[in-house]
Amino acid sequence: MVDKNIDLSGKVALVTGGSRGLGKDIALKMAKRGVEVVICGRKKENLDTTVEEFHTHGLDLMAECANIGKSDQVKALIQAIEEKFGRLDILINNVGMNILTPSVVEADEGLWDKILESNLKGTFLVSSHAVTLMKGSGGGKIVNISSIAARKVSRGMGVYCVAKAGVEMLTRVLAVELALEHINVNAVAPGMVRTRFSQPFWSDESLLKDVVRTIPMGRIAETGDVVGAVMFLASDLSDFITGEVITVDGGSMA
Repeated sequence: MVDKNIDLSGKVALVTGGSRGLGKDIALKMAKRGVEVVICGRKKENLDTTVEEFHTHGLDLMAECANIGKSDQVKALIQAIEEKFGRLDILINNVGMNILTPSVVEADEGLWDKILESNLKGTFLVSSHAVTLMKGSGGGKIVNISSIAARKVSRGMGVYCVAKAGVEMLTRVLAVELALEHINVNAVAPGMVRTRFSQPFWSDESLLKDVVRTIPMGRIAETGDVVGAVMFLASDLSDFITGEVITVDGGSMA
């Protein structure tokens, strides 16, 4: 039903971390809907593989190497988009990472910095640079990928929980600050999604059963469950929605 109602043709979108997992599926769905898609990532080989995969679907894709935690690389990324397309309509802040830690107070400072940089600082930097280009286009849509971990503590994921809580507050702050610029800022917060990112959890049968028991719909999310919410928030259907978080968790937070 989502595909029948959403028209993104002619739009230009940046999907950070779009070379694999959820980011790649978002990028692929958008490209199939007529979007000029740009992805970024730190590893050129992963980007090249994704470009070739898109070509097998008859789709073009712009791929740029960039560490979103580094402002100079983010600036170069946005400049490359401006030079090629002259505009940016949609930003999907998808990059995120987590490293299991016994507790926040026992976490190494370098590990804290790494998780916060990937999840929160990167979202701030890309949004900040992208907004200038969006303003020149008359507005746009920013969709941040959060997590139910922003609102529900999970053992071993404390630093990640803090980072994603920051992403959700950043979403609300930007939504208020950019409302008169016609830039909508929202977030999607999945529960566990079957991607390589979460494989250590869902590949453990005992752990998976424990997780599924907390989900009323009786399963973890597939990437397609999350992509639909992202597509909605990136489309004209969400023009009067900003500062919101759509939870995609099968009812586990209900």
